[in-house]
Amino acid sequence: MTVVFFERVFYNIVAADCKAFMESIKVLLSCVEKKSFQKGRSFPREGGWKGMGMKERVVVGMSGGVDSSVAAYLLKEQGYDVVGVTMQLWQECGGVSLSDKEEAGCGWKTVEDAGAVAQVLGIPHYVVDFRERFSCCVKDYFVEEYLRGHTPNPCIVCNRRIKWEALLQWSLELGAQYIATGHYARVVKLPNGRFSLRSSVSSDKDQTYVLYSLTQEQLSCTLMPLGEYEKSRIRAIAREAGLPVAQKPDSQEICFVPDDNYGGFIDRAAGERVPGPGNFVDEEGKVLGRHRGITHYTIGQRRGLGLPMGERVYVTQIRPAANEVVVGREEALFAREVCCGQVNFMGVEDLEAPVRAFAKIRYRHKGEYCRVEKTEDGGLRACFEKPVRAPAPGQSVCFYLDDYVLGGGVIVSARGAFLPGP
Repeated sequence: MTVVFFERVFYNIVAADCKAFMESIKVLLSCVEKKSFQKGRSFPREGGWKGMGMKERVVVGMSGGVDSSVAAYLLKEQGYDVVGVTMQLWQECGGVSLSDKEEAGCGWKTVEDAGAVAQVLGIPHYVVDFRERFSCCVKDYFVEEYLRGHTPNPCIVCNRRIKWEALLQWSLELGAQYIATGHYARVVKLPNGRFSLRSSVSSDKDQTYVLYSLTQEQLSCTLMPLGEYEKSRIRAIAREAGLPVAQKPDSQEICFVPDDNYGGFIDRAAGERVPGPGNFVDEEGKVLGRHRGITHYTIGQRRGLGLPMGERVYVTQIRPAANEVVVGREEALFAREVCCGQVNFMGVEDLEAPVRAFAKIRYRHKGEYCRVEKTEDGGLRACFEKPVRAPAPGQSVCFYLDDYVLGGGVIVSARGAFLPGP
């Protein structure tokens, strides 16, 4: 983890006016003087900073988009000492011109936009290099899961391991009490003393699904000011505040695969380890044709199969050991029972008895009710009241009680659909 400060001082000058820039230098010198950059050390938290006559400091992860920019604005308006941070995660920009870098989505535009917002707000802005950690925790995971025939969700892993774990450590060493993001969710402390997430007021933008894996420690240090707003209001606030990103479109694709070509990315990253072409087969094992390689397919996929079947067929299973992709009719995709591992509980410490919960098996899933119970191996089994379509190993299932996150886990198997196990 490297603080890109002195070697990229240009960004800090762009990010804030002279007064804010000098304040950012004082922050760093203060941290050095107090040795707060030592591992495990941070400024005192007991009693809070307000009792010391000082503002509470919050580090806002600024992606250069409208959501994180408005989050920083709202927190400053609420009286926090706001510090903006842009995380450099995957970008490799050496050897190309600035215009080419912007076209390649390599992050310079992100830094410039975040810096411009910080300048308007009058807050310090840093660029922090998390590329090595991101590569190990997110990109490698993404590739390995596809090689296993799974469909990973890198955003969930990135949220816990990078945007919270790594950024929180950095922020505490800077003397901050909180980190904040532009996610649409609400952090709440329940009567049982545990922290949980509550669904956003904006149901269309709610992001609790991709945040279910956050720990209690991470939640206790997190602010999410956008959870109480509709997206349209956030745009309006950005315009009213004069933020230069007010009309910037939202990002849709996985950040490190800007062309949305997952198969091509995996081919480049894994090289000779990528399985070659194999057979499309039906449920009985009859060969139907040839596929390009298992990393180009996911459960529920219909387009791009190139099979002259005379009817619509879908990917219903991926068999890495045999290098086979199973296809069948849509009804083969539905399952009533889904099992998950790598469980993280939020609203409760553990699940002592079966409960009726609402569950989502992917980010855009509208959700269905199910009975959730623990399995002997420490996982969870969800028995749905209505069949769910295409639960894919590697994706996650998130459980809710009312609109509060109970917990979730990574899907390993499903009964009723032809899916592989762990």
